[in-house]
Amino acid sequence: MRLDWTTLSEGELATLSIAGRQAAFAEIMRRHRQSIFRTVRACCGDADEALDLVQETFVAAHQALPRYHGDRSMRAWLSTIAINKCRDWGRKRTVRRFLSFAIPLGMEAEAVADDRGAIDDVAGDRQELDRVTRAISRLPHNLKEPLVLRTIEGLSQAETAAVLSISEKAVETRLYRARAKLLEQLSRV
Repeated sequence: MRLDWTTLSEGELATLSIAGRQAAFAEIMRRHRQSIFRTVRACCGDADEALDLVQETFVAAHQALPRYHGDRSMRAWLSTIAINKCRDWGRKRTVRRFLSFAIPLGMEAEAVADDRGAIDDVAGDRQELDRVTRAISRLPHNLKEPLVLRTIEGLSQAETAAVLSISEKAVETRLYRARAKLLEQLSRV
């Protein structure tokens, strides 16, 4: 008899995954990978970096699965892990920038970097999406994170507050400020 993974709750999938059923965690990933990718891409602004961070998010989630509470939203739990991975990535990027000014790299390092966009970014709609994504990624973390979780990912105000460990009123205030700052950035470009 084969299990229909799509009919199981997230708590059941977590329990089965902890018990060693790889297909259960594969179902968790299938259900949430697009949402987590959108969250991470909006936070870091780069699709390639986002793919790496999504992998790191799911690896960390798999390791932390015994700490997941079945009554909590899996999406909110994974979003918390993803936001933390993005914060770590941002800190590492800041350190790398600092060190690149302190220790000049050779020409070979510059040759590796390629800032050109993907070929599919040629279309007008795609360019506009990339422009907005970059603008969102430049927002301060305290404004970017609630905007991504609430507006892009559709988490409730309560879920967003729980993920970020802030009050619901703080979520509301930060969303207002994030939207104003985003409009300001987009109107300058």
